[in-house]
Amino acid sequence: MASFLSIIRRVYLTLYNWIVFAGWAQVLYFAVKTLKETGHENVYDAVEKPLQLAQTAAVLEILHGLVGLVRSPVSATLPQIGSRLFLTWGILYSFPEVQSHFLVASLVISWSITEIIRYSFFGFKEALGFAPSWHLWLRYSSFLVLYPTGITSEVGLVYLALPHIKTSEMYGVRMPNTLNFSFDFFYATILVLAIYVPGSPHMYRYMLCQRKRALSKSKRE
Repeated sequence: MASFLSIIRRVYLTLYNWIVFAGWAQVLYFAVKTLKETGHENVYDAVEKPLQLAQTAAVLEILHGLVGLVRSPVSATLPQIGSRLFLTWGILYSFPEVQSHFLVASLVISWSITEIIRYSFFGFKEALGFAPSWHLWLRYSSFLVLYPTGITSEVGLVYLALPHIKTSEMYGVRMPNTLNFSFDFFYATILVLAIYVPGSPHMYRYMLCQRKRALSKSKRE
């Protein structure tokens, strides 16, 4: 029974990783194609649907960690996925005013390259039991460049959206109401920006430690 469940787990995770890989490959293809043909102003329109699908699918990774399908700690997975979903839905989808900015192109290209490498790496590991050494190196080295470009784009787009968030009052809840509750999306977004300050260096150091551990282990093997 245990071996049967192990097979089911591997088949499911293999399919999950390669399906999401295909989604991010679409995002990269449409982003680069549009950037080349019509410029950065139209990148968001070209990638919107596959970006939303691929990024929202990452919610399943939180569940994977919670139920023990993968060993990744939820404490590391949750803030990464949470910030991505906030950008995807709370900023890019909600505020068309920032959709034509050049930072959208740098954001989706940074994200898509990162995820293409990551999902194909785990796709190989689940399907074959291993990944090529060059793929291991890419998995634990590409973030050295792509994480700073991605984070810079994220922070820049959130900052650019702030005036539109304030004037639109979108997602705000005003009192009085039956729940006796108020919420201001503008101030919540400022709080998110404030979390980026200590959060980004912490996550970068965490990934550096992961890189050192993974590459050291591969050398011993």
